[in-house]
Amino acid sequence: MTGTGFVAVAAQLVVVIGGAPLLAGLMRQVRAGMEGRAGAGIGQPWRDLRKLLHKEPITPVGTGPAFRTAPALLVATTAVVAALLPLLSTNTPISGNADLILVVALLALGTVALALAGLDSGTAFGGMGASREMTVAALVEPTILVAVFAFSMPSGSTNLPAIVADAVREPSRMASPAGLLATAALAVAVLAETGRIPVDNPATHLELTMVHEAMVLEYAGPDLALVELGSQMRLTVLLGLLASLFAPWGIATSSSWGALAVALVLFVVKVAVLGVALATAEVCWAKLRLFRVPELLAGSFLLALLAVTASYFLGGE
Repeated sequence: MTGTGFVAVAAQLVVVIGGAPLLAGLMRQVRAGMEGRAGAGIGQPWRDLRKLLHKEPITPVGTGPAFRTAPALLVATTAVVAALLPLLSTNTPISGNADLILVVALLALGTVALALAGLDSGTAFGGMGASREMTVAALVEPTILVAVFAFSMPSGSTNLPAIVADAVREPSRMASPAGLLATAALAVAVLAETGRIPVDNPATHLELTMVHEAMVLEYAGPDLALVELGSQMRLTVLLGLLASLFAPWGIATSSSWGALAVALVLFVVKVAVLGVALATAEVCWAKLRLFRVPELLAGSFLLALLAVTASYFLGGE
C-alpha cells in the first residue's frame, strides 16, 4: 500500500471534521439569503463550537454513563465512517473493511447512543425525542441498506470502495432506472437520518415538533459542542456518500498524487453543491406532520426495493 492511501484517509478525516461546520454555515447562509436576511456568515458554526468548548460542562443530576458518553460516541462513530467511505479514493489501507453493513451499523450506533442519552436524561422531551428518533431510524436504516445494495448488485460486492470503483469505470449505470430509483431513495433517507426538512427542522425550538433537538436539550458546554459537531459531520458524510455513489467522477482509483488532489477538490465542490441545493429546497419545503413522516420513509423504502428489482431483472442497465 502506497503513501497516497494513508494520506487519503487522513485527508478525508480532516475535510469532514474541519469542513462539516463550514458546510452547515454555508447552508445557513444560503437560507438566510433566500429569506432576505444577512446571515451570520459561513464561519459562525465554528465560532459557536469554540464558545461552547470554553463553557463549563454541566451534567444533570441522576444521569448515567449513557448520557455522558453519547456525544463522544457520536463523533467517534461518524469519524470512523468518514475514514471508511471512499470519499476521495477507493485505494486505501482500510478499503477492504468498508463494508456496507458495517457503515450502516456505525451510523445506527450513533443514533442509538443519542436516543439512550435522551432516555437517560429522565425528561419528558428527552423520552419523546428518543421515541421519535428510533421510529425514524427503524425505517431509515433499512432504506440505506437496500438502496446501496441496489448499487452493489452490478459489482457483485457490498464493499463500498468496490462499488464506487465499478461505478467510475461504468458511469452510465448511474443513469439507469435502478440507479435513479436508488438515488431517490437514498436522498430521502439522508434527509431523515440528518434531521432535515421535511422530516425534521434543525432550526426549530418548538418542543412538540422536535425530534433530534428534543434528545439533546439537556446538553451544555463541551458536550453540546460534540453533539453539534457530530450532527454536522453526519450530514457531510452522508452527502459525501450520496455524491460518491451517484456522481463518482473524480474519485481516485489509483495511487497518483495528482488524482488524489483532483478528488479532494471535486469532493468539496460536490458536497457544497448538494448542501446549497438542500438549503434551497428547505426554504421552499414545509415540515411534514409527524404522523406523515412514516409514509414518506415507507415510500423511500419502496423506491429502494424497486431499485433492487430493476437492478436484478435489467442488470442495472
